[in-house]
Amino acid sequence: MDPIYLMNNLWIIICFTLVLLMQGGFILLEAGSTRMKNAGHIAGKTIFTVGIASLVFWAVGWGFIYGEGNAFIGLSDFFYGDYSAGEDLAPAVDFMFQLAFAAIALTIAFGGFAERAKLTAYLVFAVAFSAVVYPIVAHWIWGGGWLSELGKQDFAGSTVVHLTGAMAALAATIILKPRIGKFNKDGSANELAGHNQVYTALGVLVLWVGWFGFNAGSTLEVADAFFGYVALTTMLAASAGAIAAMFIVWALSGKADVPTMLNGALAGLVAITASCAFVAPWASVVIGIIAGILVYGSMKFFEKMKIDDPIFALSVHGTAGIWGTVSTGFFATPELAAMNGGSAGLFYGGGFGQLGVQVIGVVSSGLFAFVLSFIILKV
Repeated sequence: MDPIYLMNNLWIIICFTLVLLMQGGFILLEAGSTRMKNAGHIAGKTIFTVGIASLVFWAVGWGFIYGEGNAFIGLSDFFYGDYSAGEDLAPAVDFMFQLAFAAIALTIAFGGFAERAKLTAYLVFAVAFSAVVYPIVAHWIWGGGWLSELGKQDFAGSTVVHLTGAMAALAATIILKPRIGKFNKDGSANELAGHNQVYTALGVLVLWVGWFGFNAGSTLEVADAFFGYVALTTMLAASAGAIAAMFIVWALSGKADVPTMLNGALAGLVAITASCAFVAPWASVVIGIIAGILVYGSMKFFEKMKIDDPIFALSVHGTAGIWGTVSTGFFATPELAAMNGGSAGLFYGGGFGQLGVQVIGVVSSGLFAFVLSFIILKV
């Protein structure tokens, strides 16, 4: 058997494991960012919903994303149907890797439920989101749908995973309303501090490590070692996001703030997820810096709008996901765009074409995920 084929499959199974372990990062991040009385509930629902996401993805999710269908949705290969992966991967390996991404998107969505939802709500929404919301957006961009045909660039999921999850979280946050005691009658906010910043920091570190499976694993092969380049841009953006967030909160509030710094690192990771295979290293630093600044401003904005977001999913995954998706329309180099799909960005003489496609992708995917999630939750 071809040794490269074996290496590709081993590499992707390792990356699947890294992405799955990101759920442990989310457990620590969410538990540490909320009050102790809810820590066990948060940890338990994460394991519970990963199980649901896996079964639903096996039943219909994969088929709706990658099955033969139309520009809107796939309509074949349900229950691990008779499909074939590319020449470089065994079908089961490809399936497992994509399953892990679906589970992450669901976990992000549940950030909007934190400290306010019953187990039955998690159950019903987990099934609906994993069966319909996530797969349709993923089909549009990764499964040969209409955004894919336009040349939408989203290498590892700033839109597909992060923005989709964040818009579902926004719908949940609006419907569930703020936690009791979060806002005063005059509109001012009270800080309902998380109970353990060590958990939160460790959670971010686990997520950071897992992200190399997320982004670098999306190369789906080892042949040209391009995964190393993707890992480099990922590392630089995360680092820049953490530093930028720390400095902006320090400059504007007069004191350093650990949660903001941690969210800056995550924002850099989310932002580079779309563009990690399309941009030069210097651009990844710029993308991370802007993400770190944006996440701080976004956190303040949502609080001012009286939207209670305990783990800052809307800012980290939503705002940074939008910026990361749009950034490829500015920074994508001609060489990397030719290698990975789409066209060069505005700053490389590509005009507004790719930038326009990225904006269309953000608006259409974000609106679809929000509206459908809102309807499901309201019903």
